[in-house]
Amino acid sequence: MARRKAAPKKATKQDKVAEAVTAPAESIYIGQSDKAEFILLKLANRHGLVTGATGTGKTVTLQGLAESFSDEGVPVFCADVKGDLSGLAEKGVAKGWIEDRAKLIGYDVELNAYPVIFWDLFGEKGHPIRTTITELGPLLLSRLMELSEAQEGVLNIAFKIADDEKLLLLDLKDLQSLLVNLAERAADLTTKYGNITKASVGSIQRSLLVLERQGAEYFFGEPALEVKDLMRTARDGRGYISVLAADQLMQSPRLYATFLLFLLSELFEELPEVGDPDKPKLVFFFDEAHVLFRDAPKALLRKIEQVVRLIRSKGVGVYFVTQNPLDVPDSVSAQLGNRVQHALRAFTPAEQKAIKAAAETFRANPDIDTKTAIMELGIGEALISTLDRKGRPTMVERTLIKPPSSRPGPLTAAERKTVIKESPVAGDYDKPVDRKSAFEILQKRTAERVKAEAEAEAEAAEAKESGKKKATKKKSSSGSRGDGFWTAFSKVFVRSVVPMITRVAEDAIKRGALGGVRRR
Repeated sequence: MARRKAAPKKATKQDKVAEAVTAPAESIYIGQSDKAEFILLKLANRHGLVTGATGTGKTVTLQGLAESFSDEGVPVFCADVKGDLSGLAEKGVAKGWIEDRAKLIGYDVELNAYPVIFWDLFGEKGHPIRTTITELGPLLLSRLMELSEAQEGVLNIAFKIADDEKLLLLDLKDLQSLLVNLAERAADLTTKYGNITKASVGSIQRSLLVLERQGAEYFFGEPALEVKDLMRTARDGRGYISVLAADQLMQSPRLYATFLLFLLSELFEELPEVGDPDKPKLVFFFDEAHVLFRDAPKALLRKIEQVVRLIRSKGVGVYFVTQNPLDVPDSVSAQLGNRVQHALRAFTPAEQKAIKAAAETFRANPDIDTKTAIMELGIGEALISTLDRKGRPTMVERTLIKPPSSRPGPLTAAERKTVIKESPVAGDYDKPVDRKSAFEILQKRTAERVKAEAEAEAEAAEAKESGKKKATKKKSSSGSRGDGFWTAFSKVFVRSVVPMITRVAEDAIKRGALGGVRRR
């Protein structure tokens, strides 16, 4: 880590060498104005904001802060949107601008590599990082899919039924199969849970397909991320820096924002209350923060505000990184005590408004025209205001940011692969697990229902065929009885009637013959 010298002396804004860097113990050194600018570790969980236009030095500031927190044993999580932060894992090189900056502010740079764990939702540039549908919950999932109020209502019903029927929702196919099941049972479920229309179910299914094409199938599943793996410390006492590969992820900005908000929510839910610890348990950098707040519904904004307000008592510091300070709503911005403002440009009325708003968030310094200074800052310069020991904002100061100790810029593919292989979580998340969940259970239910229906149809067909046979047999039996009657009748006729007829005929013949004799 960098060494701090004694014997303080004011640093100039010219090319004169500052004699000393003097920041108190238990603090994070940021850079040098006329004095050392720092964040007190005890107040680092009061959150922060790093803003500035593209190319003004935000990434180097973030890299330096991550290094300093790691040096103090504080784990760090940050998203690497451009790929530049991966250099944290390799020792820096004595580039000209690094040496010049260090000399200018009197900073003794000790070039170092830092303990890094690479993560990637797609499993390509880091360890796969997943969660389950159930853990994400209906609110964030609705936000992710941009559902209407009616569709969100159906999704809430789906989660309720899954809970009632003990159906695990782990991945996308679990939710898709559950929605199909709900559509089939809609008539029976509506009276108990509320209206379930096939149109709403179909719209949600289409949104899930879009989500799947954006790569969400990699995000949902098991093994799910364990929060404790974001809060590791190395053997030398430094905090691990978890770096999320977000260059590909940012192509789906809503998925990126939802995932980071989910992580914050998980930290809030799982970590115990610790009040104001001597140093944070974790520092969380939320880069490209504007995608979190853009078009966010009121319910989601309330959740974000609640998490940011309360998570500091869990020992977590949240630092939003964005281009425009107006990207962060006032209700959230008011909770951000440590501020680093890089240069902004004023080419449009909207940009001029942003500069004015940024200037007004700082505690005024009579020696600085804050609004003008924001437009005049050079690369690697920033206006800084942090919290003093009593929790009050310090006066804004124009500051030169310290150079990083690790490598500025990205790692090579081979270097990244080596870091991943040597990671403390290697093998823990790399192989997906697909255990029995809603998809398998509902498939079994469907198979059993289809089998039962087939058996019932077979029984009905068999009964019908049996009925036909009985009817035929009955008809056949009725014909035999008729034949027996006539047979019996003929027998009686032959035995009784025929002899009688014979006798009558014989008598008639006799009478005829005798009559003829008598007449003669």
